[in-house]
Amino acid sequence: MSQELELFDAVFPELVTFLTEKGLKDPEIADASKWFKEVIEYNVSYGKKNRGISVITSYILLVPNSSDEELHIARVLGWCIEWLQAFFLVADDIMDASSMRRGRPCWYKRKNVNNIAINDSFYMEACIYQILKHYCKGKPYYVDMMELFHETTMQTVHGQCLDLITAPTDGSVDFSLFTVERYDAIVKWKTAFYSFYLPVAVAFYMAGITDEKSHSHAKVILLKMGHFFQVQDDYLDCYGDPQVIGKVGTDIEDNKCSWLVVTALGRVNEEQRQILKENYGRQDSDKVAQIKLLYKDLEMERLYREYEDSSYYQLLTLIDQLNGSLNKDIFINFAKKIYKRNR
Repeated sequence: MSQELELFDAVFPELVTFLTEKGLKDPEIADASKWFKEVIEYNVSYGKKNRGISVITSYILLVPNSSDEELHIARVLGWCIEWLQAFFLVADDIMDASSMRRGRPCWYKRKNVNNIAINDSFYMEACIYQILKHYCKGKPYYVDMMELFHETTMQTVHGQCLDLITAPTDGSVDFSLFTVERYDAIVKWKTAFYSFYLPVAVAFYMAGITDEKSHSHAKVILLKMGHFFQVQDDYLDCYGDPQVIGKVGTDIEDNKCSWLVVTALGRVNEEQRQILKENYGRQDSDKVAQIKLLYKDLEMERLYREYEDSSYYQLLTLIDQLNGSLNKDIFINFAKKIYKRNR
């Protein structure tokens, strides 16, 4: 993995140069291109890169004797997913009024950035299609890739909308919306499609796998995995070490429809429900402490550990049932990456 990460990282400067070099030489837009170069370097290259790397590892398992040229394109396409992630996160941080991302100030919190970050997020989305056109035009999978990234963006936007209207930032809390069904929908559309199905689907199309059955079976497995991943994320937001996860968790004060609060609502008595109602979704450290104390009383850490173990083994069973003629290591590798993760 460390060697592949080095090879993956080595592609990034090439893409930055491709996207900015022409603009930097044009006096009319040179200032904008200089700005956008900083946007890219600050926001795209500092994540864990699991999504991007998963394109390459999946493609190699599908096409073991792939050429150096195709491996290079697989790395480029992996970076397209990292660009998509950066586009989502810059916009999401503004909408959530977040302060930290990946251990550093959110982009919009930087000096002289503010709402310019909205335009910067649009720019990073546009970069994806410039990269696809430059590296994939003429390839048999070019149109499939274009449609896949557009469709994934639409899916994620739907999920973001569900998240925002379920947990508005105006301070109102409506627990009637915090259902298991709504939580599952938010996770599926906001996270699972782009984080899990997209990297494998990119590898599939590169490998010439276009049949509906293969994509459908992979989607069932990977959306389930995405749900597992988001529950972990919700847990880490509350219980993770900020120095490890790279941010201070704020789901409680931000009124998020997280796995913890949805599960808690299914277990509380009337007195405990009142504690939730009075303290959840409030920008007050004492009220956040009250919620965390309630979570302790409800044994949420134990419930999460039970969920994590049972979901992991359910995933392995699902992989055995649905992988068909595909190399099941594609899916097992994903599952192993996220099982017992702490960031």
